[in-house]
Order: sequence, then C-alpha cells, then structure tokens
Amino acid sequence: MVNSIQQFQTNGTKELTKIFNAYVEDPTKVAEMVYGVTDVVIGLGLSLIGEEWESYDELLWKRKDLRPDWSVIRRDEGKKITSLGEVHYRKTYFINKKTRERCYLVDRLLGFEAGERLTEDAIARIFEEAVDSCYRKGGNNVSIAKDVVVSKETVMEKLHPLQFPKAKELPEKKAVKTLYIDADEDHVSLQYINKKGDIKTSKSNTYMPKLVYVYEGVNADYERHELIGVKYFGGGYEGSEGTKNLWNEVYEYIEKSYDADSIETIYVNGDGADWIKAGAKVHAKSKFVLDKYHMHKYIIAATSHLMDSAPEVRSEIWRAINGKRKWKAEEIFNRIIEATGSESKKKAVETSKCYILAHWSAIMNGVKNRKDNIHCSAEGHISHVYSDRMSSRPLGWCTTGADKMSRLRVYKMNRGNMLELVRYQKTELPKAVGAEEVIYNVDQMLRFEKKRQKQLGNMADVPVYSIPYPQIKKIAALKNRVWGL
Repeated sequence: MVNSIQQFQTNGTKELTKIFNAYVEDPTKVAEMVYGVTDVVIGLGLSLIGEEWESYDELLWKRKDLRPDWSVIRRDEGKKITSLGEVHYRKTYFINKKTRERCYLVDRLLGFEAGERLTEDAIARIFEEAVDSCYRKGGNNVSIAKDVVVSKETVMEKLHPLQFPKAKELPEKKAVKTLYIDADEDHVSLQYINKKGDIKTSKSNTYMPKLVYVYEGVNADYERHELIGVKYFGGGYEGSEGTKNLWNEVYEYIEKSYDADSIETIYVNGDGADWIKAGAKVHAKSKFVLDKYHMHKYIIAATSHLMDSAPEVRSEIWRAINGKRKWKAEEIFNRIIEATGSESKKKAVETSKCYILAHWSAIMNGVKNRKDNIHCSAEGHISHVYSDRMSSRPLGWCTTGADKMSRLRVYKMNRGNMLELVRYQKTELPKAVGAEEVIYNVDQMLRFEKKRQKQLGNMADVPVYSIPYPQIKKIAALKNRVWGL
C-alpha cells in the first residue's frame, strides 16, 4: 500500500493537476474533469489492491513456517478482473513436496479457483445487469473501468451452474387469518434444449418456467396496489417431481413464517392448470380459486362473434356465476351454440363452456368468499418477473439458461443480494487433517513471534518490535490456513 501511495504522490498528483488545470481553462467541461479524476482514482485503487495481494504472497514466499511442505517453483505475473478494473500482481507458484500438487498459494488464500479470471464482486456486477438486460450488457458491466469487459459466453458460463438458496422465512412467525397464493407460467421460446440443433419439432421449442408467490393481502392505499408481505418462488420445476418440489418449498416457507393455528384459509389462485391445482391439495386449509382473468378471457371468446348482443349475453353469464346458478350458465352457453352457424365458432364456445363448467367449484370458492377480497395478479406478475426479460422480445434460450434466468429473476424480486448469491456457490476451504482446532488471533501471533525470536536469537529474520500490527494480522490469517493435503 505504501508503494502505491508513494507512486500516486509522484505521478497521480501530476495527472490530477493536469486535469484541473485544463478544467480551469473551460469550467463547462465538467464531464471531462469527472472522467479524468475517475480514471486516476481507479488507477490508484487497482494499484492498492494489487500491492495488498502481493504482500500476502511476499509473506508466503519468505516465510517457510507459513507454508509447511510447500516449495517455491517460480514467481509469475497474475491478473484478475474486479468490479473496479483489472488488477495486476505478482504471485508465487509452489509445489507440495509430499503430494506434488502445484498451485499459487496466494490465489488459494484469496479464494480464487484455478483458472478463474473474475473476482466475486465482478461476477455480482455481471448478474446485476444480466438479470435485467442481456448477457452482452452483463459482460460490459463487469467493471466500472471502461476498457474491461468479458464476453456474453463468459456470462452464460457463470449463470448456468448457479445454485440458489431457499427463500428466507420471516424473522418471526406472524399470525394471519388468510393467505393468498397466485400461480402461473410463462412461455419461453427455446433455441435448443441441451445443444444447438436438438429441437426437431415446433412442439418442443417452448419452455414454461413456473411462478408462485405468497402474500397476506393487497394494500390499495396507493395508486398502484401493492401486495403485502409478498415472497416469490419460481423456476423450471419440470415434471411431477419438479411440481412437488416447488410446492414443498412454498408450504415450507409458510410453515416457518406463519403461525399455523392462526391460518384459517389459504387461497390458491390460478388458471386451472394441473400443477396449480396440485398445489391446492398440499395443505388442508387451502382452496383453489379460478382467477377472473381467465374466466373473462373464455367468456369473451364465447361471445365475441355475437356483435351487438355480446355485452348483454356476457352480463347474463356473469349474473349466473355470481348467482351461483351453474344450470343457468350452461343453458346460456347452449343457447349461444345453437345460434352460432360457424363450426369453428361453435368449437370455441364449446371450449369456453367446458372450461367454465369444469372449474365451477373453483369459481364458487371465489364467489362465496368475496369478503376475503380475493384477487389474482398472476398474469401481470408473469409479464413483470419473466416476460420482460425472457419472452417479450425475440430471444433464444436453452432449457438450462431459461431455468437459471427465471430463478435469478425470482431471486431479485425477493431482494436477494447478488454478491451473497455468488458467495453461496462456494464452500469453505478444507482444513488439513488434525488442524481443525488450530486457531490464531493477533495476540497469539504476537506471543508466537516473541517466542520465535528468543529461539532464533540474532538469526531471527524480522525483530518482533518492528513488525507492524497489520502485518501481524496477515501472518495470523496465513497461520489459520494450513496448506496441507
């Protein structure tokens, strides 16, 4: 750090002086001044980071007691892309005398996997952009430095293996009488399933990521209604096993976040798809309710050809529904079919009739419980959560990419932190056998260094009184890393 600051005092301040002298000549050039200062400050930051990493490598290179069983092979130039820019640093290549393993110990200390070019913060920046726009822009957003980018293929490689944590439950269980669950799926066009060219028919080129969200009610105090206590779940969840896993996650969250005894009803709202109705069968207090959007859609489809009489017929159907008269609704649909000459139109009316009558009990669950203010905004949420990024524009996905992006969108909707997500992918470095209880703090390291000086006498390479406090902390950190098998 000292070297970087000294270099900045020599060169950086000169650069800043030039920038501000140019600004004095034309004070309207604010942008040029800001850009210039930014570049100089970024350069200082990158130099400081590189020097800090090198200080750990220097200790490992000089102090054999910090790396038992490891010998030096050579020293190389390393570089990593961070969210600030590209950091350059020197690092030492070691070999383990017992196992013959070779690696850069400082990279292992810093948590860098072999061959990894990006730091955690850089990957987090990629996801923050890619979740909203595209892979290319995600790669361009890897760093605030203008000349540091990564390819869209790199972004895809980071996205595909992502694993996601379960939704965080509420810090304390809440007591509510009613909960609402809305569910729907998007239709995403696939470019390929696993590799390009493996889609043979148009029927297999659609992927349908599911979306489920739990909430306590709707706040209508604002111009745009807000869901109260909403939590999102979603992703591919393909097949019956995937559906089962999805609903298990949903109800596990409910169990951990809400007092079970206080819940009287859980309304599951959706379009009547089998996977949604399956979710209403998981919990004893849940009821499936057909959402009004799809009811309206099918009623419109059955009456759109009736011209001037269409509004009146639609009102009749709605009165039959609100009056809980199934026989009346069926009679109206039959009357429409008899008055329709076109076979294609008759088929459309028949489809609408079957849909409404088949879901009559689900419709009645909504009609009989109007006091619970049952709404369903699943279509709007599908558009906002999935379609805006995945299907509203002509994009081509593979199944893995579509699944991971849908989960990433859900993670963002739950206010997930991208850096935490990146760190979730990593496991703790394994300790050497027998080293589980080896813990060093700064005080212990000071005692260790004093003891070491007494043992070595004049041969001690660094007098303890000359070791700065930050250096002691670094040595302690390295002592906690047992570079074993």
